[in-house]
Amino acid sequence: MTRATPILAVLLAIALPLSLLAGRVWLDPATTPNAALILADLRLPRALLAVVVGAGLGASGAAMQGYLRNPLADPGLFGIAPGAALGAVGALWFGYAAAPFLLPLFALIGAGGAMALLAAIAGRTGGIALFTLAGLMVASLAGALTALAISLAPNAFAMSEIVMWLNGALTDRSWREVWVAAPLVALGVMLLWRSGRALDALTLGEPVARSLGVDTHRLLWLLIAGIGLAVGASVAVAGIIGFVGLIVPHLVRPLTDRRPSQLIVPSALAGALLVLVADSVVRVLPLVTELRLGIALSLLGAPFFLWLLLRLRRGLA
Repeated sequence: MTRATPILAVLLAIALPLSLLAGRVWLDPATTPNAALILADLRLPRALLAVVVGAGLGASGAAMQGYLRNPLADPGLFGIAPGAALGAVGALWFGYAAAPFLLPLFALIGAGGAMALLAAIAGRTGGIALFTLAGLMVASLAGALTALAISLAPNAFAMSEIVMWLNGALTDRSWREVWVAAPLVALGVMLLWRSGRALDALTLGEPVARSLGVDTHRLLWLLIAGIGLAVGASVAVAGIIGFVGLIVPHLVRPLTDRRPSQLIVPSALAGALLVLVADSVVRVLPLVTELRLGIALSLLGAPFFLWLLLRLRRGLA
């Protein structure tokens, strides 16, 4: 265990109860009418879902950066998040989203389809370059099909629903989404954690990793399954929430020994903390309508990404 793990766990334990009180109306459990009902049915599931989604995205980003040995890697590059988004858009397009569990189910089917396509293209060789290119192709295809679905939306209401959902948010989420996402994300993070030692060996190069007994084909399947479950389940219940997997490994890495195996759990905790705090902030902003969480994190992540690019450019100069 690195020093980052207990620090982040304590910060998360402090932030979670505080987030339950934050909102347009700040709750005082002693004086607010129906405070217990509001906390139990509205704010607690939303806060827990923020923790679950952030943990899945953070751990996925750390594993992906470790596998590709690229500090700019993000889970969206795999095409799994765009695939999940395409599945959810299909549910909205056909009008199935009103039925319980159908939108998350379609999103998970989309993520599974993206995983299967990615494995079919890159699964036999396990090469990092082919894996990256395959992920870009899957992401591009899913993005194009999503744009096509928006342009061919059967009515203005469906188009509005699709666009709003793609922006990502935890508004109006309930315990149903928590029960859908939590076990899948937990399983995905566990698979990513199990790949940690192999990722450590991979930092020395693929030939050295193979000489140390790492099965690169098995490692690739572990990553596809782990990231597919974690990211797919997160997108299924919250829409597209970007940059979490890019930001948190960089924030956590100085607190660890920089080995991928020591970065996955702290990144999961940091991702949970980031999404939880960001969701609390968008709830209290004095705007006419609540700012979408995906937009807020993109406004934070884009400058961070630019800073990383400039730092890498200075390092190469």
